[in-house]
Amino acid sequence: MNLSKNTILITGGAAGIGFELARQLCRRGNKVIITGRDQAKLDSALTQLPDVTIIKSDAGEIRDIETLHQRIVRDFPELNVLINNAGIMRDINFHKDERSLEDLTREIEINLCGPIRLTKKFLPQLKARPEAAIVNVSSGLAFVPLPISPIYCATKAALHSFTQSLRVQLKNTKVKVFELAPPATDTPLLRHGNPSDLKGVSIMSVEAMVTAAMKGFEKDNFEIRPGQANQLKFMSRLAPEFILKQLSRSVDRMLAS
Repeated sequence: MNLSKNTILITGGAAGIGFELARQLCRRGNKVIITGRDQAKLDSALTQLPDVTIIKSDAGEIRDIETLHQRIVRDFPELNVLINNAGIMRDINFHKDERSLEDLTREIEINLCGPIRLTKKFLPQLKARPEAAIVNVSSGLAFVPLPISPIYCATKAALHSFTQSLRVQLKNTKVKVFELAPPATDTPLLRHGNPSDLKGVSIMSVEAMVTAAMKGFEKDNFEIRPGQANQLKFMSRLAPEFILKQLSRSVDRMLAS
């Protein structure tokens, strides 16, 4: 994958991994558009990256996706890279949680339905370009779930499966399909949880994680698993019960409380 002179759309690009992807891709001479749900965060990102274009858009809302698609087709017909990065992660206790049924599946709408719908909308535009790519940002937790966040992990496992199928379906097109599965990365998404749940976990800096991703893109490594994400996939095959037990400690503490 060529990492310069592209026009790139990054969902969830105002903070965390999405912002760092935007920062490093801007440095390489790309035109970058970022989306997000929070206008204040988008404005802050723009002050730090004045060359990006910001668009308020929620990846979990069909109307927002339709409106976003119309604007990109109109203003950025040369778009050739879609990075499906937007996502949320929540601790959900099915014993005690009293969320509404609609709110309970919000992660599915953003983390899984969002990339599927965005891919469907933008694929004709991407297929028309001489070179194009779709990058789906999953997680090391796609391979082994963290039971304290059951719906988040389920969405990432499903996104991993969807990406594999999409790659096969598009193999005879000019659209390359990548999966970036980050390990525990120092971002606002990670910091929302209980610090005790991360005891013994090696946390990767967002700069190092995205730098590793860039190297993978350049080499056309279609499944990029930086740091401990690679170990999680290996352990999910070698010792699945052991690694699941290790990641279940947070639930054990919750049930004991």
